[in-house]
Amino acid sequence: MNPVATYTKTNGHKLETQTRTITYREAVREAIREAMLRDERVFLMGEDVGRYGGCFAVSKGLLQEFGAERIRDTPLSESAFTGAGIGAALGGLRPIVEIMTVNFSMLAADQILNTAATLLHMSGGLFNVPLVIRMATGGSKQLAAQHSHSLEGWYAHIPGLKVLTPATIEDARGMLWPALQDPDPVLIFENSSLYNVKGELPVEPQPVDIDRASVRRSGTDLSLITYGIGLYKSLEAAETLAAEGIEVEVIDLRTLRPLDDETYLQSVSKTHRALIVDEGWRSGGISAELSARITENVFYELDLPVARLCGAEVPMPYARHLEEAAVPQPAGIVAAVRQMVHG
Repeated sequence: MNPVATYTKTNGHKLETQTRTITYREAVREAIREAMLRDERVFLMGEDVGRYGGCFAVSKGLLQEFGAERIRDTPLSESAFTGAGIGAALGGLRPIVEIMTVNFSMLAADQILNTAATLLHMSGGLFNVPLVIRMATGGSKQLAAQHSHSLEGWYAHIPGLKVLTPATIEDARGMLWPALQDPDPVLIFENSSLYNVKGELPVEPQPVDIDRASVRRSGTDLSLITYGIGLYKSLEAAETLAAEGIEVEVIDLRTLRPLDDETYLQSVSKTHRALIVDEGWRSGGISAELSARITENVFYELDLPVARLCGAEVPMPYARHLEEAAVPQPAGIVAAVRQMVHG
């Protein structure tokens, strides 16, 4: 089940829903293109973003439209081109830095953590870093351990950063522009399994609020709290459970830093049960933070302890069947919910 967005237009006395089918990849490309048309300070830089069209074909065709000054292929040095992006942001531009996979961002960790995230503080409030960094995250494409982990929870640990995890077509299309308007660095994590996902997008896209989580499905028996690819798996599980009479509420966090505590805490207060679904590792991950916040804030609303379903704590396997076993799947979510609801 895909979350979809709709746009309702009044045509005389008739209401028409005007949408178009588009892939997640195309939605991201449109977002980049729109931003570049709206603001001449915006440019894209990264490995293979130009002539090759991007590792995941997101930027295909943009070089021909905007030229090499604004679609800039970089050397294979994440530290160097991320640092260049920081410098460009300090110089008044609005760079979009693309890092192929979140694993490769470790090579730019010094630039991201020690410069982009801390410069406003270290300068006594004098220098903002209006930088957007996009990167692919997650497994399920048989790219093995150096290309497939979900490390967005690491970055959600860092003060000074905003961390976005668009799951829907609407968010993939709409999150980039408000991220570019933010005076501080924003990291956008796009799960690589979502690029081929198709969904409905309004012909006239509406603004997206990057500060709020979203209730993607209402329910009364349990709150499923997730983000990214976990949203689709949770919605699929919810359909199966609904046929059994179990109604779960599915929360799409959308932003991991800062977390929108109000939305998921209200949900847990209503359902009295919480299951967190996260492809990242369990130890020290974002699921642990969510569990702690739920316990700290709505402990007496809980009918049983918060549960977590996370990625296996191993390097991501290459073999398809092992890779699938290493991350949460709909069947596992269904089994966990059944156990929590029925005991």
